[in-house]
Amino acid sequence: MTSASDAQLRDLALLRRVRDRIDREYAQPLDVEALARGVGMSAGHLSRQFRRAYGESPYSYLMTRRIERAMALLRRGDLSVTDVCFEVGCSSLGTFSTRFTELVGMSPSRYRREAAEATAGMPSCVAKQVTRPIRNREARAPGQP
Repeated sequence: MTSASDAQLRDLALLRRVRDRIDREYAQPLDVEALARGVGMSAGHLSRQFRRAYGESPYSYLMTRRIERAMALLRRGDLSVTDVCFEVGCSSLGTFSTRFTELVGMSPSRYRREAAEATAGMPSCVAKQVTRPIRNREARAPGQP
């Protein structure tokens, strides 16, 4: 192997560690700088390489994980939208609501009302699959088929 391919494999292993950390610690205060420090990369290099490997930025991946967890908590119905926002690691209700709406296609409060009815009686593992958020702002706008 050439040294370029060795470096590429090393970067991929580090990117996997970053992705695994996001999956594990999504509710913790994470930012790109902290993630990059954890694997000895600059924030810019991490962002570029992560996007190249996974098709989205580390921040976008983190927010998707948080929204997925928020969806499960909202389906449960025993927490307010604000409580869910902070439970999944978001520090701004506005940012949380905006990103949730972009990914899911409806506001968190509307989702809470509608998802509880739609998934009633459904095993949680099935509910998680059928309600998985759509990444990269692909949710349909209200009124679209």
